Order: sequence, then C-alpha cells, then structure tokens
Amino acid sequence: MNQALSFEQLRSLTPLNALSEPQWRLLRDQLVPQPLLAGQWLFRMGDQAPQTCFLLAGTLLLRDEAGREERLVAGSPASCHPLSPALPRRQEARALTDASVLVIDGATLDNLLTWRLAFQDLLLELDEGDGEDGWLEAMLNNPLFGKVPVDNVRAMFERLQVLELPAGSVILSEGETGDCCYFLKRGRVEVMRGTGSGQQVLAELEAGACFGEEALLADAPRNATVTLLEDGCVLRLDRGDFFALLKAPVVAEVGLGEAARLLASGAQWLDVRLQEEYERGHALEALNMPLHLLRLKSRLLDPARAYLCYCDSGKRSASATFLLVQNGFRAYALCGGVDALPAVQRDALLCDSGPGYLARSDGRVERSR
Repeated sequence: MNQALSFEQLRSLTPLNALSEPQWRLLRDQLVPQPLLAGQWLFRMGDQAPQTCFLLAGTLLLRDEAGREERLVAGSPASCHPLSPALPRRQEARALTDASVLVIDGATLDNLLTWRLAFQDLLLELDEGDGEDGWLEAMLNNPLFGKVPVDNVRAMFERLQVLELPAGSVILSEGETGDCCYFLKRGRVEVMRGTGSGQQVLAELEAGACFGEEALLADAPRNATVTLLEDGCVLRLDRGDFFALLKAPVVAEVGLGEAARLLASGAQWLDVRLQEEYERGHALEALNMPLHLLRLKSRLLDPARAYLCYCDSGKRSASATFLLVQNGFRAYALCGGVDALPAVQRDALLCDSGPGYLARSDGRVERSR
C-alpha cells in the first residue's frame, strides 16, 4: 500500500481528525503508510525522533521500562491514537506480524493542529458565504500567522483596505519603498524581477497569497514587481498595522513547582487538548476546554480564580493563555507543555483518565458522570 490515506481513513485517527482537508493536503507526502515486517522495530526505548506514529494494520508489541507488555491490534480504539507520544519514548514497539504504520513529523503536525484549533471559530465567523472562503484558510496558513493570537488577526481584518482591481494592474513595483503588504482574495498575480530583456518571472500566486511583507520585515525596497493577471481583489495592510498586529504574544509561563504553589492557593488546571487526548490522561481535577471551544466555554470559568493551561507541546496552551488574559482572566501556561517534563513528573501530572470534570455556570467544578 503506497497511496496516501483517504480523508475517510484520516477521520478515524486522533488528533489528525481535527485538521481540515486543506491541511491534510499539506501533509499529503507524509500520509503514505509504511510497511513494517514481523520482528522489525518501529522505535526503541528512549528514542527522541520527533515523529507521530499510528498503527494501521497488523499487531505491535509495546513494552515499557518496567517490562510490562501490551499487544496493540490495528482497528482497536487504542490504535486510533499516537503510539507512545511522549519524548523520549517510554516504550519500545516491535511488530509481531507484518504491519503497516503511518509516521508523521511531529512538529509539523503540532503546528497545523495548533493553527486549526486556534483559528477554527474565526474561519466560521469570517466566512462570507460567497463561495470564496477557501482564500481565507490559505491566507491564514501563511507562516506569518504561526504565532499571532486570534484576537490580533480579528483586529487585522477590521483594518484591511479592500481594493477591486482590473487585470494588468501593477500592485507593487520593484525598487519602491515598502509601506504596506497585500493579501490576494481573488484572482492571480505574477511576480517579476528586472526590467526590459532582463525580466524574469519568479512566481505566479493564487488566492490566499501574501506579498509585499518581505520589504516590511527587512526594511528594504521592494525586490519584485507584482501584477494582476486577471480581474481580482486584494486586501491592503499598512506598515504600522502590520507590525502592531502580526507579532507573537507574550504570555506568563510557569514550571511545575510554581504551578503546585498556585494550585495550593486555589488555581485550577485547564487542559486545552482535544477531548480524546484529555480522556487518555489528564491532571487531577483538570477541566477540559479544547482550544477551539475556549472562547465559547470561558464564560463558565470563575474570574476570581487563576487557571493553569497545558497541552502536549505548550503551543496550544500559550494561545489559550493569551485568549484568557485578553478576556480578563488570570492565566498561566505550563512552560514547554507536558512533553517537556521528565517521565516521572509527566506520569504524576497526567494521573487521571476518563471523562473528567465539568465547569458549571456558577464557577463550580464537578466530576462528570
């Protein structure tokens, strides 16, 4: 089997099922199952390769450092989750039968997942219902937005100037001063460098593309000319707004020791991972409010209480912390996420499992049934 997994197959794997179809297409080269022969190792104890692995077919033997063994069969509920996700690996995995596995770069997956969960409600909010919403997701997938808080992006849309232009319009000219950047909402543009017989076509960009930002970031003249190839629509963002809005937030982070002190003073753990991730292991009495639902569910939180946000890598919890602080809460992110903790501390933190706890409208926390 050397073809990429279908979207239907991807929908059965957590957390891949939280990504959108355009994001799956970005991962397409990595979504090809890999064969594993009986007796072959998938990974060893202590392995630190940043890869997320899923069992698609066959049977694996998982063994931890205490010698405890677990047979994992493809198609079982456990096989729908990443294999031994914490790094360094606290288990070793060997194929008992010929098997098939999916191996994805963990950092890439985490970036896409954090982006999707952070921007999901914004995509729904800004969808204009005109059949052109694909440009928006393509635009927000630009690395420029990788660490930008959602509220900043929302504010940015209020400051964009919409320009409807005919084919042949020169939007940027090589050598001019960079005082803004553009996002292409509709149409195609050609990027060229040089003049006369020395002109060279560098690229052709489609809806969702950003251009002109290099001159702003480098504080240098435009290095290319950009021309519309067909009637189109571009969104202009001024230099001042670019630097004011497209910057990473600064959030308060705490280590496990400081977190323990805050918990003793009445703080509350807030797990911002997906429900399926939460149920496999979470902090004692931790509330589960996935990042993409946090804006809606934060009204259930107690404004007088401090909240300690955590996820696997620390990226989702940083976005969650920024959102809570913007909404008047006292919040902190666990520095580096749970994956940065030593194995003993990680196990001690994620000591509970199952449905967990719910927040009520009066600020109470109670166990779900």
